[in-house]
Amino acid sequence: MTMEIKRVGVVGCGLMGSGIAQTCAQSGYETLVHEVNQQLLDKGLARICGAWEMLVSKQKLSEGQAQEARARLRGTLTLEAFHDCDLVIEAIIENMDEKRKLFPQLDRILRSDALIASNTSSLTIIEMAAMTNRQDRIAGLHFFNPAPVMKLVEVVRTIATSDETVETLKGFAQSLGKTPVVARDRAGFIVNFLLIPYMLAAIRMYEQGFATMEDIDTSMKLGCGYPMGPFELLDYVGLDTTLYAAQAIYDDFKDALYAPPPLLRRMVLAGRYGKKNGKGFSNMNDM
Repeated sequence: MTMEIKRVGVVGCGLMGSGIAQTCAQSGYETLVHEVNQQLLDKGLARICGAWEMLVSKQKLSEGQAQEARARLRGTLTLEAFHDCDLVIEAIIENMDEKRKLFPQLDRILRSDALIASNTSSLTIIEMAAMTNRQDRIAGLHFFNPAPVMKLVEVVRTIATSDETVETLKGFAQSLGKTPVVARDRAGFIVNFLLIPYMLAAIRMYEQGFATMEDIDTSMKLGCGYPMGPFELLDYVGLDTTLYAAQAIYDDFKDALYAPPPLLRRMVLAGRYGKKNGKGFSNMNDM
């Protein structure tokens, strides 16, 4: 059994939240996206509309389709506006304390049969679900960046998530043109559990003088056929996001492979987050 999803809410209109909202509206869902202030909301909505304009200019979307998608998308500054949503996807900062504050608020506002999903890339879903009275209707729904383009979605099942919730979220992901995979609720899920050690190993290699960043990237692209080298990928994913994910997996498993290298910590402390703010490994020479 699955439930029907018609109205989708997205909490957070940053890079990931706006991409998820764009994908939902473009796929025919009435979509409501929330931000904490008007400036951030306007910035996120402008990013979405800009993406649609680009798709129209490249003839990947007709003007009529873009207008219909815009009509399905609304912004809000109040969580109470989600009261009639069938599914709300949390896409706020990767910080468990903030998520633990948000989930009980959503639990009080939403109908008892509505689903809540987290877009976290690494944090434990049951810790968020435990703050609510609907643990069976909560799961992870991890999109990859950029959400409108990347085809994979990890559906993360906790020890309390119902079969109906899992099947509903799998069907929802497929309706967005995505391929869902089901992962257990362990830090890192599938992709990051495998990817994080690779990226951290590249940082350690550079720290220890094995090779230059450029040569490490070139080796992995030409030697393994990867579309990006590890340092290019780190900048794209976000150094702060990588640090949070690595720390979460390390805390769960206490495996040294996931311990964040000192250089990564210092980069984040210095406000170097990668592509999202134009300062990362790709331009370390200006430090």
